[in-house]
Amino acid sequence: MTHRILLVEDEKWVRTALRKVIEKINLPFAVVHESSNGMEAWKWLEHSHADIVVTDIRMPVMDGLTLLKQIREKLKQTDTIIVSGHDEFAYAQQAVRLGAFDYFLKPVDTGDITECFRNWLQRYEPDPASTEAQQAENQHIRTPVDQVIHYIESHHRYDLMLAEAAALVHLNSSYFCKLFKQQKGMTFTDFLTSVRMREAVRLLEHTSLRITEIADRLGFADAAYFSNTFKKEVGASPSEYRKRLHPA
Repeated sequence: MTHRILLVEDEKWVRTALRKVIEKINLPFAVVHESSNGMEAWKWLEHSHADIVVTDIRMPVMDGLTLLKQIREKLKQTDTIIVSGHDEFAYAQQAVRLGAFDYFLKPVDTGDITECFRNWLQRYEPDPASTEAQQAENQHIRTPVDQVIHYIESHHRYDLMLAEAAALVHLNSSYFCKLFKQQKGMTFTDFLTSVRMREAVRLLEHTSLRITEIADRLGFADAAYFSNTFKKEVGASPSEYRKRLHPA
């Protein structure tokens, strides 16, 4: 059985890129329609069916959050997945609270889409092997601290604030901070810094992204602050580290 997807995005090239990624993941999903805003999508949904609506947040006429609310109220059999930019993460969080199945950050990663759609299939078409694997994973991710770590790593949330992390697992910041230090032997801030630096090393080694682009991807508002943090943790600035990898 092939599951039907409606793509909603005001930029045509983004819709095309998303459709091509979905076609490549080798799972039983097909894009059956594309819309350039929430109103177009809703009018199509009034006489057609989609199992999943993949939608941008900021669009003219009707935005993604409004579309999500209407789907949740009137189309109980349709799930929504949000696609957002880094600067729209607060909206993406709101979307999840409103009932979105999941969300992606732009640019969309093939691995993230694959994992999300597999999770969706598991929810609606569970098989013994995948159910057993998920149960094993759930046993491993059982503490609030482990849930937050899994969330950071799976969603690439390198800029997650302590208050946001605590809210994800319904704890107050002070208690979550103490719990994290107790279970991991370091503060949440130190842990997040280590995760950021590990990802920074990977990006420096395996991509041609500029230092400012890496800093932005890791949630640093200031590239100089990123460079100073990197040098403190790694022993060399990002540019020095990259030069060592590719000496002239």
